[in-house]
Amino acid sequence: DLLVCHKPAGMPVQSRQVGSQDMEHALLGYLARKKEPLYLAVIHRLDQPVEGILVFAKNKKSAAGLNKQMQDGKMDKYYLAVTSKIPEKKSGRLEDWMIKDAKKNTSRIAKESEAGKKKAVLEYQVLKEKDEMALVEIHLFTGRHHQIRVQTANAGFPLYGDTKYNPEFVGTKEWVQIALCAYKLNFAHPITKKQMKFELPTPEHFPVA
Repeated sequence: DLLVCHKPAGMPVQSRQVGSQDMEHALLGYLARKKEPLYLAVIHRLDQPVEGILVFAKNKKSAAGLNKQMQDGKMDKYYLAVTSKIPEKKSGRLEDWMIKDAKKNTSRIAKESEAGKKKAVLEYQVLKEKDEMALVEIHLFTGRHHQIRVQTANAGFPLYGDTKYNPEFVGTKEWVQIALCAYKLNFAHPITKKQMKFELPTPEHFPVA
């Protein structure tokens, strides 16, 4: 009914570029080798530089059930991240309005009066500190474009390796791996209703682990 995978950093979930490898086509190839029906519904996405857990539906009934959980906020998504600065508060809740700029493939914090804005909500907790950096667990309640990256940067603790929103890394010519991983995913099986929990260890490339 479903397929859960660990998306590697650098691979897009879906790609419009002909010939480029993406998670969707890699998994369709996997299903073909297993001689299973070639149906795969994308339920949620991760930014291309971000690694982590993804769930896909293998039939329409599962897709409907998983999509409903996403819409109802019943799919728990947790991330691990390393921030370049230690948050002043060791735990907290960030609530902002955000707007996506499709032309620049970026997002920004918006004013409540701006048209097209969407609410962005997350909670964070510092797990470990090292030098001026922190390992942080993030519970994501909404799925806005670049949400974690934009909200943490706006709050004063941008993500390590983020070349779009962290001033320390903007303009970096060498490739840097962003320290962000979707490491825990909890949801109910769309058919059996059994609670399912998936978790990854802290990535080895994180500067704080």
